[in-house]
Amino acid sequence: MLDLSAYPITQRWPAKDPSVIQLYSFPTPNGVKASIALEEMGLPYEPHLVTLSDSDVKSDAFLSLNPNNKIPAIIDPNGPDGPIGIFESGAILLYLAEKTGKFIGSSAADKARISQWLMFQMGGIGPMFGQMGFFYKFAGSQIKDARPREKYRDEAIRLLAVVDKQLEGRDWITDDYSIADMAIAPWINALEFYGTKDVVGYHDLKNVPAYVERFFARPAVDKAKNIPPRPV
Repeated sequence: MLDLSAYPITQRWPAKDPSVIQLYSFPTPNGVKASIALEEMGLPYEPHLVTLSDSDVKSDAFLSLNPNNKIPAIIDPNGPDGPIGIFESGAILLYLAEKTGKFIGSSAADKARISQWLMFQMGGIGPMFGQMGFFYKFAGSQIKDARPREKYRDEAIRLLAVVDKQLEGRDWITDDYSIADMAIAPWINALEFYGTKDVVGYHDLKNVPAYVERFFARPAVDKAKNIPPRPV
């Protein structure tokens, strides 16, 4: 049996089967990227619920794997040179795609095109939508100055227009379904949670709504969207 004792996180969240990928996550847009990829790629894995509370993500155990105290993170006991721990959702997607040879394209040019849209989500959609959510749904909504809300709303509108244009005449962000879609679609779906679909003109977009519906109709996505399950 593989020994993961070198990873302190496994003391707090023990592995029942250390021979499979260990996923430490919570079903947020970033968290489900990893579970969706694992399901789509058919990789065996064991999910561990790591809540967003400081007692979890800022615990010594979790910080030993991800010093940035953010979910998701994984340990692959069958890494290229032995067990390997990886954090950052985009890095996890790239690692899993390269490990399996799936959803990353069949050429260097494919990989470059897919990677650029993955980075577009990591550097644009994720941070900007997250900030918009803060100013519309969470504590930022109490701030009287409307400029922060307007700033992130306008940027969200711009980013959605970029995606809508890219989807013209195609089902997925690039020629085929890829890790770029696994990154982008969950974040667009977060607009529902934030209650901002109307303010960003979501229903007026030509291609995005059908794209998100198509994405969540995939069996692997439907299964993975609540892995690890939220506490009842």
